[in-house]
Amino acid sequence: MTSDSGTRRLLLLRHAKAEHPDLIADIQRPLSLHGRRQSTHVGEGLAADDLVPDLVLCSASVRTRQTWDLARASLGADPDVRFLDELYYAGSRALIDLVRAVPADVRTLLVVGHEPTMSQSAVALAGPDSDPATLARVRVGVPTASWSLLEVDGWDALGSGSATLRRLVLPG
Repeated sequence: MTSDSGTRRLLLLRHAKAEHPDLIADIQRPLSLHGRRQSTHVGEGLAADDLVPDLVLCSASVRTRQTWDLARASLGADPDVRFLDELYYAGSRALIDLVRAVPADVRTLLVVGHEPTMSQSAVALAGPDSDPATLARVRVGVPTASWSLLEVDGWDALGSGSATLRRLVLPG
């Protein structure tokens, strides 16, 4: 059993590049070929940085599910995952509420979602010790398949300015 003390890592991942087919609901949009490649690189990058999540909260949309499935395959791990309709519709406040409810023994949490919620959540959570250049970049929004790393003291204490935004990893 993991101790409750220590820093938690929150990864906010925007889904990879999706197709824009006619006559299909937004929630059903699949990844493009480029998005599939991006997703694989995300998993490889997380593994290389030793950022394997204990838990994944993933929007229920097709493109976020596909992003996670492909990232997981190249991550070399199979953490618990929860597919949530709420993440498809969530703004930053709702996303933060979902993260606050994560069990204390989860050390690394990955959230797979959408813009502008991913960047707005990172900005809302970023406290005074955050990397200034990273914060400035995240404020203008994040591209597909990019992820932010934030460090927090505990999920239940998560709130405005309570995390440290360490970095933003852009797709290769």
